This record gives sequence, structure tokens and C-alpha cells, in this order.
Amino acid sequence: MVRIEVIHLTSDTPLGYHGGMEHTHHNQRLIKRLKIIEGQVRGLQKMIEDGTYCVDIITQSLAVKQALSGVEDAVLEGHLSSHVVEQMRSGKHEKAIGEIMKLYKLSKKK
Repeated sequence: MVRIEVIHLTSDTPLGYHGGMEHTHHNQRLIKRLKIIEGQVRGLQKMIEDGTYCVDIITQSLAVKQALSGVEDAVLEGHLSSHVVEQMRSGKHEKAIGEIMKLYKLSKKK
């Protein structure tokens, strides 16, 4: 059984940024994409329960990974174009660079 854990983030990040994503049309699109991914994950669970052919399960799993990667890219783009720009303008260069480096290092662990 596939278990999805939902993590509720506060507006205070580990790196000390206060605030979050603004509620925009962009976020509504991301939520729609995540709901589609949620359906894909449920489909994967059903495929496993039904004993679906392994290659078909892996193909669907790869599609889910690609979809999640697209969500990550969109969130990162939004962060870079808003929060990081604001940090740079307000003289918080080290903080902005630290966040970017943290994400870069996390992405290398894949």
C-alpha cells in the first residue's frame, strides 16, 4: 500500500524566511496539477493491488515522478522570481544564496 504523508508547512521556514506562496492563479494551477498527481498515485496503488504487469506500474510511476518534478520546477521558478529577488533587493544576499544552495544540494541527492 502506498502511503502519502501530507506535511503542513508554517510560514516560518528553516532558513528564516517569513511568508509563503501568495494565493494566485499560478497556485490554483499547481493545486490542480497536484490533484491530478494524487489520482495517479491512487491509480498506482490500484495497479499494484490488481497485480498489474510490472512494466506498466513502472511506466506510471515514472509519469508521477515527472509530474512532481514539474510542480517543483514551477514552485522554484516562482520562488526565484519573487522571494529571492526581494531578498537580494533588501540586502539579504547570503540568505538568498543559502536557500538556492540548499535546494541545489537536495536536488543532487536524487
